[in-house]
Amino acid sequence: MNIAMNTVVACCQLAPRIGDLAYNRALTERAIRSAALQGAQVVVLPELVQSGYLFSDRDEALTLAETPEGPTLSLWQALARELNLVVVGGFCERLPGDALGNSAAMFDAQGLRAVYRKVHLWDAEKDIFSAGDAAPPVIETAFGRIGMLICYDLEFPEWVRLPALAGADLLCAPVNWPDGPRPPTERPAEVLRVQANASVNRMFIAACDRYGHERGVNWVQGSVIVNADGYPMAGPAEQGSEQILLASLNLEQARNKRISERNDLHRDRRPQLYGLSTSLA
Repeated sequence: MNIAMNTVVACCQLAPRIGDLAYNRALTERAIRSAALQGAQVVVLPELVQSGYLFSDRDEALTLAETPEGPTLSLWQALARELNLVVVGGFCERLPGDALGNSAAMFDAQGLRAVYRKVHLWDAEKDIFSAGDAAPPVIETAFGRIGMLICYDLEFPEWVRLPALAGADLLCAPVNWPDGPRPPTERPAEVLRVQANASVNRMFIAACDRYGHERGVNWVQGSVIVNADGYPMAGPAEQGSEQILLASLNLEQARNKRISERNDLHRDRRPQLYGLSTSLA
């Protein structure tokens, strides 16, 4: 499929309220509509924006969880169809048998295209969620081949490589990055990892963080959209307020993996020598 010369991508850095599902639905609708008015064709929302992140326990998470047919995702589906855009957002997914997923959904004008369940669970997430067991999906859309994963997944180069090898032009990553100490002149390590992942895969990445405070936790607020060479096209935001970052991206560039006259990032791989295994040794 040929893609448009430029695709306008938006990261909507928002502050959901833990447990206030109606507020969060209204918040995401306002952000999606605002991004669309500014020309966005792909809109990325934060991790668990449907519910909030810091659940007091698993029981609270269960009361807030939704299926893909629930009111929040039904709203996102309707907006994607009405506005003719791609929406990627994070939600607390209710699974069979009262299991829970830290999940992300992708919609376009056709409807629900994919649900991805976070594979690499961070800290207390392990007490609440069941880890996903499927590779990041890559979906052919009107605006390019789009993949998605979630937050801590970005720290595993082997996992980010999978959507790149599957042909993703753009990787959308809903994230909640807890803030931590760093040298005053340095940008967050989370942002650096996004840049590195984009560069070594020649793949655009849009990572949408959140802002604000939630139950004693502050956030990096580092939403960033990075090109296939690893350089930010918008962000990192790092501002304590709602932000809509916009970047016009020539996603066709991600299909050229050449970095010199004689080097191609995919063809030069020698996986038979890497010795990758499931061993922890």
